Amino acid sequence: MASNHSAAPEQTKRHKVEGPKKHIVAFIFSILLTLVAFATVMGGGINKDFIYIILIGTAVLQVFVQMAFWMHMKDRGHAFAIIAILFGVIIAFTAVIMAEYWAWW
Repeated sequence: MASNHSAAPEQTKRHKVEGPKKHIVAFIFSILLTLVAFATVMGGGINKDFIYIILIGTAVLQVFVQMAFWMHMKDRGHAFAIIAILFGVIIAFTAVIMAEYWAWW
C-alpha cells in the first residue's frame, strides 16, 4: 500500500500556469512597438523607404508577439491553427502577387 502512495506524485502532472509577468512584458513590448511605428511616421524628415522598412519590421514583430503570448501559439496543441494561418498567408501572398502581375501586364 505504501508503494501506491509514492507513485501518485509521478502520475499526476500539473499544468504549469503562466504568471502575469510574461503577459505584462508582452503588453509593454506591444505598446513600445506601436509607439515606435507611430513616432516614425509622425517624426517626418525621414526617407519614405526607411519608414516603410521600420513599419513592416514593427508589424512583423507585433504579429509574433500577438501570436506567441496572446494567442498562445508557442504552446503545444496548436498545430492546426498554425497550419491554417500559414495557409492563409500563402493564399494572401499569392493573391497580392497575382494582382500585381495582372496590373502590370
